[in-house]
Amino acid sequence: MEARVEGKPAGWRGERGDASLADVHRSIAVRSSGPGWRRAAAFVGPGYLVAVGYMDPGNWATSLAGGSKFGYTLLVVALVSNIMAIVLQSLCARLAIASGRDLAQACRDAFPKPVAYMLWFLAEIAIIATDIAEVIGTAIGLNLIFGIPLELGVVITALDVFLILYLQRLGFRWVEALIITLLGVIAVCFAIQIALADPDWGQVIRGFAPTTEIVTNPEMLYLALGILGATVMPHNLYLHSGIVQTRAYGETLPEKRQALTYATIDSTVALMFALLINASILILAAATFHRTGQTGIAELGEAHKLLGPLLGLAIAPTLFGIALLCCGINSTVTATLAGQIVMEGFLKIKLSPWLRRLITRGIAIIPAAAVTIWYGDAGTARLLILTQVVLSLQLSFAVFPLVMFTADKTKMGELVAPRWLVAFAVVIAVVIAALNVKLLVDFAGGTG
Repeated sequence: MEARVEGKPAGWRGERGDASLADVHRSIAVRSSGPGWRRAAAFVGPGYLVAVGYMDPGNWATSLAGGSKFGYTLLVVALVSNIMAIVLQSLCARLAIASGRDLAQACRDAFPKPVAYMLWFLAEIAIIATDIAEVIGTAIGLNLIFGIPLELGVVITALDVFLILYLQRLGFRWVEALIITLLGVIAVCFAIQIALADPDWGQVIRGFAPTTEIVTNPEMLYLALGILGATVMPHNLYLHSGIVQTRAYGETLPEKRQALTYATIDSTVALMFALLINASILILAAATFHRTGQTGIAELGEAHKLLGPLLGLAIAPTLFGIALLCCGINSTVTATLAGQIVMEGFLKIKLSPWLRRLITRGIAIIPAAAVTIWYGDAGTARLLILTQVVLSLQLSFAVFPLVMFTADKTKMGELVAPRWLVAFAVVIAVVIAALNVKLLVDFAGGTG
């Protein structure tokens, strides 16, 4: 199995060194002949790990708050976020396949050390913010279904390290199978809840149309940015550029082009599926809470309690709790993998897989656990929404390098991004940065 790249390729300051996630690098065979669908099937999986970012428990808090307060208005934000995600994730696959580097390795090999260390620090903050949301979400899910105290639930979430180790020993496909199965459970839970809620589909369709109020209303903008931060997540960019390389797609240009096509299809289909889930959280909140005048719902526990009486069926809260627990498990698995990619890529730390995962998990889970235990039941929604805004503020520091690398022919060779795609990606990067500046100005001025 090829795990190193020797020499100093054009456009990079140094050689890549060890491959991303070296223990599973190029471990999934790709057919070189046979029907196209069989070759495409080998690439199905990474996109769904990325799509988990849509269903992060922090996104539940922002979507519940947005749906209960503003009805269906913020659905357009979910749609725009989805389009941004599709473009950016396609660039991640392009970077990985063209250069053999994940985004963390690319930053390390392209920038001077002080800049690379700053980007690593910001990426770690993003992963900590992600993990706070996931740990809280999983702990709340365990509490809602089994009555397990939050403090104990936080400790239980740390066990995912051993789950990943066990599944990866069986093969990376097992990790992907777990994620896709849990996504299926989440989809079924929401399909039933939406059917019970019977939303106004005319209003749902109108919710996907843009409105200037989202930008002019600071409170709406705050929630919109939270949804954006929960959707296009910084750690997803690092994650996707690492896990795409678990496929043994070959080294020739035609093989790489084919791998890029199939990897892009995988992530696009997965993100479209995730949009349905993402939007359904907001639709459920709008159809149940906003419609009945309960516009201040953001606490996951509060939403769980109210769903039964509002939908008139005892199973509704249980479905909500099951979906939340599945989301939490999925998100902690993907965040742990992203943490490993970030630490190894930026710092070149070489440790045995179990120790690497324990360290990267510890960096994220210790502050998450401390915050959860400190806040308890009260204030978790405020904290969840804040973590998503922190993620949104971190986005530019992952997006701008990604766009720079994929537009540079000396780094990408023949697989350099076409000009139209670069232009679109630059617009996305500038819009994200501009929204973040506006958010900071509004809240610094006390308008929030």
